[in-house]
Amino acid sequence: MYLVTGGAGFIGSNIVEALVRKGERVRILDNFSTGSRANLATVDDRVEIIEGDLRDMEVVRRAVEGVTYISHQAALRSVPRSVDDPMSTDAVNTHGTLQLLVAARDAKTVRRVVYASSSSAYGDAPTLPKVEDQAPAPISPYAVAKLAAEYYCRTFTHLYGLETVSLRYFNVFGPKQSPESKYAAVVPLFMRAALRDEPLIVHGDGEQSRDFTYIDNVVQANLLACNTAGVGGQVFNIACNSRHSVIEIAHTVEKLLGRPVKIEHTPPRAGDVRHTQASIEKAERLLHYHPTVGFGEGMRRTFAYLCAELGYATQPAPAAS
Repeated sequence: MYLVTGGAGFIGSNIVEALVRKGERVRILDNFSTGSRANLATVDDRVEIIEGDLRDMEVVRRAVEGVTYISHQAALRSVPRSVDDPMSTDAVNTHGTLQLLVAARDAKTVRRVVYASSSSAYGDAPTLPKVEDQAPAPISPYAVAKLAAEYYCRTFTHLYGLETVSLRYFNVFGPKQSPESKYAAVVPLFMRAALRDEPLIVHGDGEQSRDFTYIDNVVQANLLACNTAGVGGQVFNIACNSRHSVIEIAHTVEKLLGRPVKIEHTPPRAGDVRHTQASIEKAERLLHYHPTVGFGEGMRRTFAYLCAELGYATQPAPAAS
């Protein structure tokens, strides 16, 4: 049996759907603070759902009972959110992960915990692409919390023999990523704004760049990380080894929409890094991970999904690859 924490969220629900398609038994732990039952509409009759919080040890122990693999996606995401409220970010992302690891260790049935870490651990060091063995340099409470939990994962592997694998995600986007929160990611925010003929808000000059990674690639990586032998205690970058600027995202949305968009610049945000790009050589070599959906196709699929989800008849024009 698989446990997916945060299984009603954007990434978690996509992993749940993939596992169900493979015929796996799936249990979900989610407190539905940011996740949505609507994200589980296609599978809710084929999964077990425990509504509860990572910070409640009794609930966590119940969730891990009889589980073989844990895909740990539950978190309070967003760098700006962590700048506003570092205490809750630490309580969920660090302490919540520690509680899950303790419960998994004690359960005896768990073979591996796959942990959703973050590229933010690298901070703003200018060296590109980012390689897993370079020194972390977090510059936000979110990055500190995710890195601390990553260290807990490695420690539990070496100290207790609980196999863990940490995946450092680079700016994941795709269907089910909500544009509604004030901390929403740039891709769904820009797409919703464009559909509403509202300005696209660009923090700073817009030349900051990210290794935007379509959700299908991240799902693939999680399934491989659960089942690939000999990678316990390891950390992997999960991305596409490419980067695209925020301004490029805006222009791609403009092309998909088929009409000009308005762009409004604001001051840069505290805690944001300037550029990220991942080396994925280690993941390719040890996990046999290979991105299957590139940036252009991923943007097209995401735009089509949001048009349908938000009730717009617009169909995306072909996106540049």
